Amino acid sequence: MSLTLDTYRLLGRSGLRVSPLALGAATFGTDWGWGAEQDEARKLFDLYVERGGNFIDTANTYTQGSSERLLGEFARDRRESLVLATKYTTLRRPGDPNSGGGHRKSLFASVEASLRQLGTDYIDLLYLHVWDFTTPVEEILRGMDDLVRQGKVLYVAICNTPAWQVSRMQTIADLRGWSPLVALQIEYSLIERTGERDLIPMAREMGLGVVPYSPLAGGVLTGKYSRADLTATNAASDDGTRKSFNLALGTLTERNLAIADVVKEVATELGRTPAQVGLAWTLRNPSVTTPIIGARTPAQLEDNLGALEVDFTAAQLARLDQVSAIGLGFPHDMLASDHIRNVTAGDLKIEARR
Repeated sequence: MSLTLDTYRLLGRSGLRVSPLALGAATFGTDWGWGAEQDEARKLFDLYVERGGNFIDTANTYTQGSSERLLGEFARDRRESLVLATKYTTLRRPGDPNSGGGHRKSLFASVEASLRQLGTDYIDLLYLHVWDFTTPVEEILRGMDDLVRQGKVLYVAICNTPAWQVSRMQTIADLRGWSPLVALQIEYSLIERTGERDLIPMAREMGLGVVPYSPLAGGVLTGKYSRADLTATNAASDDGTRKSFNLALGTLTERNLAIADVVKEVATELGRTPAQVGLAWTLRNPSVTTPIIGARTPAQLEDNLGALEVDFTAAQLARLDQVSAIGLGFPHDMLASDHIRNVTAGDLKIEARR
């Protein structure tokens, strides 16, 4: 596999062409206690775009709005050549119960605010950020379709939502003639593979391009953490570092560090870095359109882009798969069992004789 950022891919069942690695703008700004100052963020943007990258991901809540504002400033002179993606639903203002959520009022207010922050008159790709278990799907889909018809949004997509709900929404959109969902953003990496149970197969079947976030599991797959980090005194404390964030999320575990160890071994064999190996593994899934890079410095971004040139041997892929394997659960394990396969094969033979 040898790709470049201008080896563009179609996003889901759309004609939209995007780079095989997206630039995540959640690191634009330091309002969360970590990230890149404006000058450093500008270097990240310039490096990515100069290499042919065109797909940049943000959200209305990233770094308290600094992410959208900085991205809009950086993109101003080349807006038409870029695919800018943002999200709505998670912005909540104290005392305003309608400031967040998936409903129409939140949707329209969030889009107007994002347009102002980004300094543009349209959003290329708008995601529903987090499912709220409350808003009727018809309200969401019709609101998104209205924004597309108004020209304020070109394509719509969804994140962090159960597979059954996404497939239901896609079916309703098709039946009503509303704008279909073209992308599904999920957490996916060697450490987090549960999307392989239902979300990724669903996306493939329903025509959504998969856009993984956290493909390096918050940096765990880069090899930056060790067993000593597991003994941190207070996993829930927040000292403004990514380590405390990962500890609070439960990302730093013995299992995950064992996966990171194999990633490091394979990286050494290939003469690559662990980050490149982790990203390259995610890229190998044919259902994945473009993982999102969360680099904080130009050096990290430069390193991450090297994933486009990584090739694995079959034995290396087998080791990575084995150490990170998950059970697919019911009914997938049952359907893959020898008993079911033999019964199905027998039925096919009977049909063939008729």
